Amino acid sequence: MSWQAIGIFDSGVGGLTVLREIFRVLPQEDTIYFGDTARVPYGTKSPETVDRYAREITSFLVKRDIKLLIVACNTASAVALNNLKRDFPIPVVGVIEPGARRAVEVTRSGRIGVIGTSGTIKSSAYTRAIKRLNPAAEVLTRACPLFVPLAEEGWTDNQVARLTAQSYLQELKEAGVDTLVLGCTHYPLLKNIIAEVMGPDVILVDSAEETGRTVAEILTKKKLLRPVTEKGNHHFFVSDIPAGFIRVGNRFLGGKLGDVYQVNLDDEREED
Repeated sequence: MSWQAIGIFDSGVGGLTVLREIFRVLPQEDTIYFGDTARVPYGTKSPETVDRYAREITSFLVKRDIKLLIVACNTASAVALNNLKRDFPIPVVGVIEPGARRAVEVTRSGRIGVIGTSGTIKSSAYTRAIKRLNPAAEVLTRACPLFVPLAEEGWTDNQVARLTAQSYLQELKEAGVDTLVLGCTHYPLLKNIIAEVMGPDVILVDSAEETGRTVAEILTKKKLLRPVTEKGNHHFFVSDIPAGFIRVGNRFLGGKLGDVYQVNLDDEREED
């Protein structure tokens, strides 16, 4: 039973920061990662479309006998998580709830900042999740769309990244938030610059890190962990040609990307 893999999906490469945390926290676990590179980005699509994509990918992964699913995409977490939890027979973990929970735990003043893509910020998913846990919290949000291309280009520590971060984060800094949620899986790559701009008094909450912690807790509780003596195997699938994913993916994972296979989800559906 415990030899099943952990399934992870994202609209592209961003979810690899979550996978990196799984490698760190649960090195003994097998993983299957799906990047929907043919249809990225999700943030600009309608909720109905994102929900459909999420179902197709979840079906693909469930067929491969996973024991838990991580929705490593903030947009899909915001839109599709509850439906996936309802319609599939395995634990499903999003990236929003763990980040929100941690922010509420660590804030001293109750003034919490959230940065993310335009789609995630528009959805108000983090604000709702934080308010559910602490109705008195004050949540300030800012979309930072240029952070994604900067992370993918590897421009995480140069003047362009610094100026972009200053421009995006100035308002939140002046508003006096004491906690900042990195509400996009690409943003951990820019953590150093973000920390530098926000200053030492602001705690950064990395949703990827918190999601890794949550997954470990769930698998421990359900007695589904593999023995620590094992070494995990990792499989990667994408919906478009793998070249770009491999190039950027190696940057995200520090060159640990294995073989990447292209699959056509339409063919998968026809087999059903």
